[in-house]
Amino acid sequence: MNRSTTAPTADTSRSGAPRRAAGFRRAGAAVLGSVLLGCALAGCGGTSAASSPAAALPLPAQQQDYATAGAPSSWPTAAAQPSGAGGTTAAAVPPAGPGSASPGDPKPLSGRTIVVDPGHNPNNTAHPTEINRQVDVGNGHKECDTTGTETNAGYTEAAYSLDVSHRLRDLLQGLGATVVLTQDGDRGFGPCVDERAAIGNKAHADAAISIHGDGGPASGSGFHVIMPAKVVAGKADNSAVVAPSHTFGLLLRDAFHQATGEPFADYVADQGLDTRDDLGGLNLSTVPKVFIETGNMRNSGDAQRMTDPQWRQRAAQGIADAFTAFLTGGSNGSGTKPGPASVPS
Repeated sequence: MNRSTTAPTADTSRSGAPRRAAGFRRAGAAVLGSVLLGCALAGCGGTSAASSPAAALPLPAQQQDYATAGAPSSWPTAAAQPSGAGGTTAAAVPPAGPGSASPGDPKPLSGRTIVVDPGHNPNNTAHPTEINRQVDVGNGHKECDTTGTETNAGYTEAAYSLDVSHRLRDLLQGLGATVVLTQDGDRGFGPCVDERAAIGNKAHADAAISIHGDGGPASGSGFHVIMPAKVVAGKADNSAVVAPSHTFGLLLRDAFHQATGEPFADYVADQGLDTRDDLGGLNLSTVPKVFIETGNMRNSGDAQRMTDPQWRQRAAQGIADAFTAFLTGGSNGSGTKPGPASVPS
């Protein structure tokens, strides 16, 4: 994900301070400071790209059909609901209903609706005027959308995010969920960031995710999860979903790390977690939602993994695992539930 409106040919780091207020850095640190990590993952937070088990993967053609990738792994479930951030209220994980999972249920997400938002659109490059249009995100205005980033070899973030989203959709549908994509490469541009949020709201989704590849400095590697700061301004009021979104973000961080071996980003965020108030897709969401920057496409090691269909399948599996844990009360990637997390006001 980047701010460019043309396909980037140089580093497009989003790690600079101008658009990340220091307060939200401190808020992200507060989240981590109160989380009971209990992390049994080998090298959690300290894994390097070179030592990652995924780093040694071969590099098949990136157009390989995603349906040929390996079978998904299982995910442990538990009866209890994960703790919400800062003291969860009724706005946390939606209550169990007639279609909810029971222990050992082969369709644990039956009755659940999940919105998957593939970042950017392969056709955005042909519509600079449209995607540069400013839209209201509550506490300001942002571009309708951007073109996204790409690897040095030209594999675009839009193509990558759509591929991972297709894989994730198939896994979630196999678990019984109804899956709504915000776009499927079938529209001229966008949708704009405000419409992406509106799609999840209109669907009354149990949870939503926006999938991206980052355009950070070439020297930086790793993934991070972006969670919403509380925004009550203009047409934005996400206060009811900030806490469950943070719970989901913690589960996603652990599950993705476990499934892929990808280290936490070493150039942005803190231990794989960031909290922001400048993303319309989070500001305007009234359902629990997070973003995930699954790796840095400008880094050669991350790029090699992200262009491997087998790694992309594991990436989708890690995200599916997090949804299952969040919506059924299962554990995180370390086998423990996340503790309460403080939420920035």
